Amino acid sequence: MSLITTLARLEAVDTGRAQPLATVRHRHLSDRPLVLVPLTTAGEAGAPLGALVGTDRDEPRLLVVPQPRDRDLRFAFLAELADVVLPYIDDHAREVEAAERSETDPETGKRVKVEVELCAEAAQLIVPSRAGIDLVRLLGRSMRFRRTAEQDPEAPHPAPPRVPLLGRWFTHYGERARVPGSSLLLALTDVLSRHWATGQSTLEDQHLGALLAWIDPPDGGSGAEAALRAELLRDAEGQLVCPPAGPATDPAFDNKLLAPAIERYDRARTALAAAEDGVEADDRLGELTAAERHIRELVASRTRPTWDAVWRGLDLLRALPEGPRAADRWTRDRWSFTGHRDRVLAGEPPQPRRDDAVTAANKLATREREQARLEAQEALDDPLVMAGRRLAGEAFAGEVTDVVMAYGEGKRPSPRPLVTVRTDDTPHLGERVKVYRSLGGKPQAAEFVGYEEDGATGAGTSPPGPESTSGPGSGPGSGSGSGSGGTLVVLRVLDRMGRGREPEPGSVPEKGDLLCFTLFEHEQRGGAKLPDPEDTPWTHGGPPGGTDTAPQPDAVTDEDIL
Repeated sequence: MSLITTLARLEAVDTGRAQPLATVRHRHLSDRPLVLVPLTTAGEAGAPLGALVGTDRDEPRLLVVPQPRDRDLRFAFLAELADVVLPYIDDHAREVEAAERSETDPETGKRVKVEVELCAEAAQLIVPSRAGIDLVRLLGRSMRFRRTAEQDPEAPHPAPPRVPLLGRWFTHYGERARVPGSSLLLALTDVLSRHWATGQSTLEDQHLGALLAWIDPPDGGSGAEAALRAELLRDAEGQLVCPPAGPATDPAFDNKLLAPAIERYDRARTALAAAEDGVEADDRLGELTAAERHIRELVASRTRPTWDAVWRGLDLLRALPEGPRAADRWTRDRWSFTGHRDRVLAGEPPQPRRDDAVTAANKLATREREQARLEAQEALDDPLVMAGRRLAGEAFAGEVTDVVMAYGEGKRPSPRPLVTVRTDDTPHLGERVKVYRSLGGKPQAAEFVGYEEDGATGAGTSPPGPESTSGPGSGPGSGSGSGSGGTLVVLRVLDRMGRGREPEPGSVPEKGDLLCFTLFEHEQRGGAKLPDPEDTPWTHGGPPGGTDTAPQPDAVTDEDIL
């Protein structure tokens, strides 16, 4: 947690209102996202109870499992869910645009650009909390290997054809959600917590109702009091007025309302199966329908408040302007979405249960690289985030006080101008440390030379004493360019000045410019290339054998059949 975040949380406690952590929105939001509010049975995370799903905030589709332990009813629920999600995905998968991508030429081994299709927009899925992402990943793992009647005519409980396909897409979305900065699958509580700091713990922030109470308290009152009411307030029947956001259910709801309703449904179904004539069967069918309708009303009463809260949170996020570099991260999401679409259309097998060594290493390297890129881009897009990096000594801002033209040594001397910057920050600069500034959207590197004292450039790397940084406007985070205060930092510009002897216009800072330099790189470099799976050493699970390594479906056990 950065110092800025800590200070914001302390101020939230003091004022009773959430404090902003960002001035722009660092995640992309689609114009028509698909919102999923799931509900699961207590103690059985893989047994769905119901869900509200859809793209229209006024007309969500309610899906219910009257008896979560019934395998056929669970498959019917998943098939209904696929009927909603898959058409939404297909709509985005059909709209494509031409794009260029670098590929390796198999004959020459060189990187060449080829024209390929890129989905114009990716399907975005939003769940209330982080637990919803875990459920999406769990459902994907449980569905993608299920056998259909076409694949295995002798399967005792074949799944509908669309269920395995939905499982493959859910698995892809769950894996993509682990990539920092991705917006394909978003937990609303995580996105809101990234942009506002509350006076409660990060675990309490996973309650969407309490989090929104801190950010936008009703009637302009105290967010702390509103959050407490959202967590604890109950109605005359002892039920929470603001149910938990996401798959979890309240024990009071399970014991007092849901359990009796499911027992009533089971009795009605048993009675219908035992009916001896048509008149009695009609009566029992009416009782079964009424019992099922009662369960639907209960599930709707638990999911509708969260559904409304999700759209309210989306309205708060849309009020923030989108960060300039969020579009670049969304483009990478579109490439990921397009790549999975192509794999599905090509008939490739589902994702394996366990990744091989090379795939796992590539995923880990990608997530580390994307995490560093995300932190850099958020700081470059947002002055408030950059302020946190400046307080940590990872960046500094100031006014250019002097520019001296110099040239490097060599047969063809290149321009290496010396730039003196007055800053009130205290960056962690060392000998020949590189710093970077954004020039036309690209990073320009400079090298730390030393500190200037009394009009002379010092060769050391230690900043001057407190007497040289005191005075009006000094101190971390204060305004730069105030005049006499601050520290003079001398930098040598290294690149992006053109190929001529004289730097191109605008490539060298000028006296009086207000600039911000970072000690972290703006663009992350790729790591060493890993070997192909067939060249993987046996110590890391390879090389694979000559037999078919495609994952086999789960075996049916006695526990799977009621």
